[in-house]
Amino acid sequence: MKGVVYRDTHPVPWHHLMRLQAQVRDYVAVLGLTVVIDEAEGYAFLRSQPSDDEADGQPAIPRLIPRRALSFHVSLLLALLRKKLAEFDASNADTRLVLTRQQIVDLCAVFLPASTSEARLIDQIDTHIGKVVELGFLRRIDDAEATYEVRRIIKAFVDAQWLADFDARLAEYAAELGAAR
Repeated sequence: MKGVVYRDTHPVPWHHLMRLQAQVRDYVAVLGLTVVIDEAEGYAFLRSQPSDDEADGQPAIPRLIPRRALSFHVSLLLALLRKKLAEFDASNADTRLVLTRQQIVDLCAVFLPASTSEARLIDQIDTHIGKVVELGFLRRIDDAEATYEVRRIIKAFVDAQWLADFDARLAEYAAELGAAR
């Protein structure tokens, strides 16, 4: 399992994982990993187990899954997408949140510093969108119309507690940007 296994895009591995769940959990536990499976949302991935060995005087197990530091703008985009997904789930019966490139640009533009060139701003946001696609939180649906599906795995990484505090942090940041202008 390198990356995320989705029920809709990886049906055969998903079926095997569901059937052999206990064996897979035991196997990866030896490596210091945990299988996270969300059957309702249809995704599974591996996560490093918390290291309690150092407290016991045992050497820590080396990390098999590297941590990735995200830039502020990518983190901001992930939080905005997670917030949008929460709003979508609360008000819609559909299971897929699909956004156009322009909708994502509009979400981000409020929180980015004012630029003399709108084209430069859009290029920066396109770069951030590309990184989020690469990380697997967005999936490009249509190249011609530049539409993206927000993948539900984002809920596992941007948790509800952090999202609850997010509005206040964004308001503070927007106020700082407004004062700087």
